[in-house]
Amino acid sequence: MALTIFLIMIVLLLIGFPMMIPLIAAAFAGFFVLFGGFGQLETMVQQMLAGIRPASLIAVPMFIFAADIMTRGTSAGRLIDMVMAFVRHIRGGLAVSTAAACTMFGAVSGSTQATVVAVGTPLRPRMLKAGYKDSFVLALIVNSSDIAFLIPPSIGMIIYGVVSGTSIAELFIAGIGPGLLILAIFSIYAVIYATRHNVPTEPKASWGERATAVQQALWPLGFPAIIVGGIYGGVFSPTEAAAACVLYALILELVIFRTMGLKEVYATAKSTGLITAVVFILVGAGAAFSWVISFAQIPQQILESVGIADMGQIGVLFVISIAFFIGCMFVDPIVVILVLVPIFAPVVDSVGLDPVLVGTIITLQVAIGSATPPFGCDIFTAIAVFKRPYFEVVRGTPPFIIMLLGVSVALIFFPQIALFLRDLAFR
Repeated sequence: MALTIFLIMIVLLLIGFPMMIPLIAAAFAGFFVLFGGFGQLETMVQQMLAGIRPASLIAVPMFIFAADIMTRGTSAGRLIDMVMAFVRHIRGGLAVSTAAACTMFGAVSGSTQATVVAVGTPLRPRMLKAGYKDSFVLALIVNSSDIAFLIPPSIGMIIYGVVSGTSIAELFIAGIGPGLLILAIFSIYAVIYATRHNVPTEPKASWGERATAVQQALWPLGFPAIIVGGIYGGVFSPTEAAAACVLYALILELVIFRTMGLKEVYATAKSTGLITAVVFILVGAGAAFSWVISFAQIPQQILESVGIADMGQIGVLFVISIAFFIGCMFVDPIVVILVLVPIFAPVVDSVGLDPVLVGTIITLQVAIGSATPPFGCDIFTAIAVFKRPYFEVVRGTPPFIIMLLGVSVALIFFPQIALFLRDLAFR
């Protein structure tokens, strides 16, 4: 049965169907085999609806909407200008600014693909003009967007929290440490790259220019204050914080900055609705698929065949990391989370792993896989946005992938990188 299900998925993917179709088709095929027909089809529908029922999922379209408003308005540009005012004059400062801008935008959007568009569109031409090779620029943008998947609000962490029943607030704060560590490592690499290739520096901003940049960015800096401060100050739940971000974004762009009108808001809402529909169809299909393979005990058979239960905590974390990393090289991150988390959940419980640590590692692996050849989704986002060929986009990625995998290994052996802030806030 397992072979039949996965063959159906592979064939449909190779034909060119979007991921939701193979998921649904495989789930229905498994249901037909298990129950000898579709006589109890309402059970499958119930599982799909159960997948999209959790209230926490409301945060996903809210954060997407807030990020879209920021991108179409001036909030994202103001954050980028503020970062550049402080570091553009150092060797590699423009590249450091790009990585830092991805981190700051990630603190609003929670989406790697939105970060590629919002940060890469204005900064890539500027980096090329400064003397950076396009392969380095594209790789930096694509891989720095991974930080957006770790810094709250992470859409990946929301999906993982819903599927696994883990506290989303704890997941959010656990992602801050690894995200900042990746930013620091990328910044060091950017300085080394710029020094080796003798990339010229930009003029140093005066303190007056810096003060102006900070002043202009004060309103957009309210987003991370709302998300992080509101959640951990006990003012908002993660879902309420998402709604507050949408309201705040509308106030900024409609009333204060006046960069958008009601027509633009409507167009943005329609775009968000289309994205949300795709996400929720994937979530519902993934829930049904997970139920079918769990009912058929396929996960147990797979895990027993590799002997994962006898590996101990570190061994289990390595297997989980490899599985999610490889999965996201080929398939959409949300689908990988929906399918694989239920498979590994019994093992995680049996060896006593902290689900917040597991969620942080999974989110990082999902982000890395999204930027890794052959089919990482961020690669194709960059191809579409920057109009560059596939091999040019992926040529500069190996050093960044090695650095990101190094952070993954560090998280496995030094879990306090993720758990220190969590323990400080919740223990």
